[in-house]
Amino acid sequence: MQFIVAIDGSEQSERALEYALDLAGATDASVAIVYAVDPAIREYAADAPVASFADAENYLVVEDEADTEARGEYVLDRAREYARERGHDVETELLYGDPVGSVAEFASGRGADCVFVGHRGMTPRYEELVGSVAAGLVERSTVPVTVVR
Repeated sequence: MQFIVAIDGSEQSERALEYALDLAGATDASVAIVYAVDPAIREYAADAPVASFADAENYLVVEDEADTEARGEYVLDRAREYARERGHDVETELLYGDPVGSVAEFASGRGADCVFVGHRGMTPRYEELVGSVAAGLVERSTVPVTVVR
């Protein structure tokens, strides 16, 4: 069996990883942990800098692709170390593109048995603007998706 765990550094994605590792231990499944870098999200940045804290809630704070990649690698490294501490040798992969599409495609291409994802991501504001990755995966994935609260 092969499990894919989509993470974003949120507490919910950490719970999804923990749950997947528990099941992997019980079923002798392999685990691949993925993080999606979505370069397109940078297009939603404001044209001008945020002028005040009062204006900040009206903007999606974004980072350039290199910073996003670095954060993704950091999150994957932490997840890999957590898995090792729990006795699992996992694979990690930095994906590019829309998280829903890239994770669903990766899982399908790998012939995965299940995708695990946290119920909520990093920020409610992000989900408000681009939608829930968990809901999108449930709709789009060709393999079963387990959403962990």
